Amino acid sequence: MKENYAISDVNKVRQLREKARYDRATVHAILDAGLVAHVAFVQDRSPVVVPMIYGRVDETLYLHGARKSRAIRLLERTDRACLNVTLLDGIVLARSAFNSSMNYRSVTVFGTPQLVDSHDARLEALRVISEQSMPGRWDELRAPHEREIKMTGVIRLDIESASAKISDGMPDDEDEDYDIPIWAGVLPLESSFTELLGDDRLIDGVAPSAVVQGLQRRKL
Repeated sequence: MKENYAISDVNKVRQLREKARYDRATVHAILDAGLVAHVAFVQDRSPVVVPMIYGRVDETLYLHGARKSRAIRLLERTDRACLNVTLLDGIVLARSAFNSSMNYRSVTVFGTPQLVDSHDARLEALRVISEQSMPGRWDELRAPHEREIKMTGVIRLDIESASAKISDGMPDDEDEDYDIPIWAGVLPLESSFTELLGDDRLIDGVAPSAVVQGLQRRKL
């Protein structure tokens, strides 16, 4: 497998091309850090965007939703979908509103969605999706009931084309603006989990496992 995704009219970054990345390692790293993907497709000639939780294995993304939800039903019938995951890392405070911006990591993926029909394949996909947001938790939980599996829809999206875009660093102001006595810089934003809050119906003496404790303060 090639190190980079092929650049085409579909995935080519046209604005701020110097921020583009096409290597699989960068694309995978951003996808693995995210929790929610915004999935776009066309319904009756109109664009639709739906937030969905997901998980990744190699060059395959699995998307989760209720089996009867509009998103799952429409993705099942369409032959093309686009997916984006964006992580915001800070606000860039320049000396002008025009040059103010954001620091971010973003990935856009294109592929053909397919409904996961097989019971075993769907169960494995659900494990992958669970591990995306709660790594290590799947093996601690009770096994899914059959009705739960049947009620859940899973879409498989193979990454046919992708690109990443990363923006970081300080403001890029106009030369003449550096003489203006206005503070400029970056206001970093860190996305991370905080402290656990126990359910008020916990059985006495039940403590969070090492896996759950390890999820605290995890950065995205």
